[in-house]
Amino acid sequence: MLSDAGGRIGSVYGVYDDEAGVDIRGRFLIDPDGVIQAMETVTPPVGRNVSELIRQVKAFQHVRTTGEVTPSGWQPGKPTLKPGPDLVGKVWKIWKSEMAF
Repeated sequence: MLSDAGGRIGSVYGVYDDEAGVDIRGRFLIDPDGVIQAMETVTPPVGRNVSELIRQVKAFQHVRTTGEVTPSGWQPGKPTLKPGPDLVGKVWKIWKSEMAF
């Protein structure tokens, strides 16, 4: 988290409101290579979900370390999939039959 009083960073990421002179609430998950992996913008009346942010950081770390993929709502220790051509068009069948939560 950071403060961006001049709007320089917000302008780069497209979350600076020129008219109001403030940044819109935004969060960006940037990997060690400098690539944005996730982003979210929320108007000021609605807060962000810190638990979801932490879950996503853990999921991106897991994916980067293992090469596996994670489903929505994934938590450490829950099932993942190994991506490959054999999964094309079959992910939901595999999740439904083999990876029941």
